This record gives sequence, C-alpha cells and structure tokens, in this order.
Amino acid sequence: MSVILTLLAALIATGACAYHRTSLRTWAIATLITTIVVGLLVHAPVTTVILVIIELAIAIPLLLPTFRRKQISAPLLKMFAKVTPKLSATEQTALEAGTVGFEGELFSGKPEWSELLRQPKPELSTEEQAFLDGPVEELCAMIDDWQITHELADLPPNVWEFIKKNKFFGMIIPKQYGGLQFSALAHSAVLQKLSTMSATVSSTVAVPNSLGPAELLLHYGSEEQKDYYLPRLAVGEEIPCFALTGPYAGSDATSIPDYGIVCKQMVDGVETLGIKLTFDKRYITLAPIATVVGLAFRMYDPEHLLGDKDDLGITLALLPRTTPGLQIGRRHFPLNIPFQNGPIHGKDVFAPLSVLIGGPQMAGHGWRMLVECLSVGRAISLPSNATGAMRASAAATGAYSRMRKQFGLAIARFEGVEEALGRIGGLTYATTALSRATAAAVDRGEKPAVPSAIAKYHATE
Repeated sequence: MSVILTLLAALIATGACAYHRTSLRTWAIATLITTIVVGLLVHAPVTTVILVIIELAIAIPLLLPTFRRKQISAPLLKMFAKVTPKLSATEQTALEAGTVGFEGELFSGKPEWSELLRQPKPELSTEEQAFLDGPVEELCAMIDDWQITHELADLPPNVWEFIKKNKFFGMIIPKQYGGLQFSALAHSAVLQKLSTMSATVSSTVAVPNSLGPAELLLHYGSEEQKDYYLPRLAVGEEIPCFALTGPYAGSDATSIPDYGIVCKQMVDGVETLGIKLTFDKRYITLAPIATVVGLAFRMYDPEHLLGDKDDLGITLALLPRTTPGLQIGRRHFPLNIPFQNGPIHGKDVFAPLSVLIGGPQMAGHGWRMLVECLSVGRAISLPSNATGAMRASAAATGAYSRMRKQFGLAIARFEGVEEALGRIGGLTYATTALSRATAAAVDRGEKPAVPSAIAKYHATE
C-alpha cells in the first residue's frame, strides 16, 4: 500500500505541473520533493529511493538543453517526420492564408483574456447608422415574403429597383468606384436586419458583397478591371455570380474538374492568346440573372505558351454572360426559397487572357485568392443571415408563447416551455456576439480564416 501511495503522489505532482504548464525545472523539483515527503510519511524508504533514482534519470537529460535536443528531440522529430503525411501544395496554401487573432489564444490552452478585453468596441459610423435607419428600414417595409415565396418566386420589380438604386450591392465597394464603402460591422448589420424579414432578400444582397466578385477584384483585380466592373457592380448595372460549386466538388474546391487550356485562336481575324474553358457548375446563386460570371477552374499550359509549367493550378476568371458558348441552365429552386440560383456550363469556351482576375500573372493563384476572400465572406454573410433569422424566430416564438394560453396560463410560464425559450434566447445571444466578433475582426484588418469557419458552422447549424 505504501508503494502505491508514493507512486500515486509522484503521478499527481506530475499531473499538477502539466496542468499548470510549469517549467521542467519546477516539475523536477516538485516531483522529487513530493516523492520524498510522501515516501517518508508512509515509511517506504526503498520505494522512495527507487522512485527518486528514476525521476533523476528522467529529469537530468531533460534539463540539459544541448543533450535533450541532440539525443531526444532530433531523433523523435525524424521518426514523426517519416510517419506524418506530407502536406499538399493546396493544403500548405490554406494553412498560410489568413491571419491569426485572439482565437489563437483559445487554442493555446491558457488564453490571455486581457487580449480580448483590449480590443476596441466595434461601432457604426453616423453614415452607416443613417443607412440602417433609412434605406434598410424602407426596404424592410417593402418586403412581403409570402408574395416573394408563394406568388412571384422572385423579388418584385420595385424591390429590385430599390436595392440597385440605394447601392445595396455596393456596400464593400469603395466610394471612389461609386460604392458605399461600409465597414464589415455595417455590412453585417444590414444583412441581419434584412434576414429578419426575408431569407431571399438577404441572400440576394449578400452574394454581391461576399464572393461577388467585387471582393476578389478589390484585392487582386487589375486597375482596368476595377475601373470597368466596380462602378457597374455598385449600382447593379452588372449582376454578378461566382461559379465554384459543381456536381463533384463543393467544399473541396481543389478537386474541381473544370479546366482551361492555354491556346491561340483566331478572333475577328487576329490570332489571340487565350484559354479554352470546359466547365459544369451548379447551385450558383444569382446565376439566372447574372450579367458577369466569376469562374474557378484548373488551368493547363501544355504548349508552354506562358511558361515551363504544364499545370498552373486553380485560376479565377470573369466572363461576361454574352461570352459565346457560356450557358446558364434552368433555374434551381432549393428548399422552396426563391433566391435566384442555377447551373452554369460550357464546353471549349474561348476567352482572352484578359478575363483572368488580376491578369495573366495571377494564373494559378486562385486557391489562395479563394481561401482569403471566402474567409471574409464566411465571417460576415452566413453568420449575419443566420443571426437575423434566429432573432426573428426568437421574437416570434417568445411572442406566441405569451399569447397562447392553456389552463388559464400563458404557456411561456410552463417550465418545459421556459427551458426551450431559455435555450433559444441563449443561442441567439451567443450567435449575435459571434457574428459581431467576426465582423469586428475583419474591420481590424484581419483575414479570420479559422473564426470564419467556426462562425459559418455554428451559426448556420
């Protein structure tokens, strides 16, 4: 029994040091003292001596940095390097994309909460608040979701016109290009408000302000592309969509089978260097009404017209709807929610290299572009839409539970219903905070890849 107690004391001391993340020196001293004291108290001198010798044999090599690195760490690193799967180029790009904010503290095991408290409180500007109090409220008053869903299967013409006129599609576009240049917080607040009235309207407004492709143009587009597209996108003269998802690739964007081959072709009697595209996309929001299509595909250069690489990698392009061979198929109708959605396909569609976002020099950089811009969209669009829907549902559920009476008492007073209402309120509060936090991170200049993924999953669930 004395042997077990002494051994248990040593293990408890080791566990306590591990939990508090003490230094190796502190661990060695604490474990030795605990072993000796407990061993003497339970009268187990032989066991104590054996345990002390074992602890010293473990501690001394670990406390000698040079010896530890050469004789322990290096061999272990080599062993793990052999059995650990190698990262692909796309996986490495995904890991390197984005930035790390306070969420890094959460994964450290011992968060420095003061870092969170030091972050400035996000606030709307006077102009942004005026937009929420004015055009957003007016748009909400115009929305009849029953009419949109069950009668028109689309937004009424006056709603479309109001959205375009008041630049709802240009919230992220700078003022120099005719946009509103709102903060991420304002962008989030607008979507939250709209989603309390209609998922169709909020989704329609969200897409051009997410991966629209205004976001891609702002970060990677050439000056010529920005000057041409951004003013038109801001006022709804151009309606964008982005074709990423296909029948066989969705979240795993690196597996897209769509491809483009660099080649030369006669266009209006002139030999033109371009790409011949073959693609099959579906579930593309705004596709049926889009005038410009953002396209993700894998680019190949078998004749080495651009360089010495055959496979250039994932590349992004902007194709006008009038491009010969580009076809937008029959409209999808997902979940009976009538936001515009449909398939896009084409075979051997030729386009000049000028359609590549950022120009030919950005060929093969599409994966990084997608990862970084998708993280911003995930941080705002999806959490905001989900939060607005939750807030509307919570308000409706709470109101009905006070109106509905049984046994002469509002059902909101029944404990079983109270528990459900409490969960609804708590989750809505938490999701609102999550949406606000991710939007604030974007406004601080971060590209929150990890928080946006967490926000997308938990808010939409």
